[in-house]
Amino acid sequence: MSFDGVNKTRQDKTMNYWWTSDYHFSHFNIIRYCNRPFKTAEEMNRVIIRKHNERVKPEDTVFSLGDFIFKGGKEGGEERYREFERKLNGKFIFIKGNHDRNNSLRTIIDKVYIHYGSKDICMAHRPENADPDVPINLCGHVHQHYKVKRLNDKSLIVNLSVDVWNYYPVSFKEITSAVSSFVKEEKKKRTEAKKKTGNR
Repeated sequence: MSFDGVNKTRQDKTMNYWWTSDYHFSHFNIIRYCNRPFKTAEEMNRVIIRKHNERVKPEDTVFSLGDFIFKGGKEGGEERYREFERKLNGKFIFIKGNHDRNNSLRTIIDKVYIHYGSKDICMAHRPENADPDVPINLCGHVHQHYKVKRLNDKSLIVNLSVDVWNYYPVSFKEITSAVSSFVKEEKKKRTEAKKKTGNR
């Protein structure tokens, strides 16, 4: 799915775009699996809602890259999904995550392509569904395992799981800053490797 109209040069100056993934509302075991700093699912829910609303205004647009709410039992029921969405600022574009197959979210979007900030971007929940021909890919699913990773010489993937963003949704500026830091560190390592090779 392509959103050609999402272009930074034409966007309403009063509205911002945000990106996030893996809120996992009401999923108690995700606290243990991902070492999240919460004692209960209720505490996690409250903190994520608060941090989301600290940044996102009601008129903003939010790309949620999957696993919005836990799929199991009452925790994945329709009322619970709508209850959380009502508490969050912004207009959501939901991309389907693996936990969104059996809950009430029912989004049909698996992958989104946009042109934003003069860059072509591909968004999908799982990193294996990234497009290696696109310079910047955005994903979720991998939680705390990495923030930025290289796919090939021309393509990078940025993990938007809240676990690596202090449980906040992120701006495009933060995404590009993470990419720039990653590329800078790559260059530094290559330079150091060449120096070591030259000293042999």
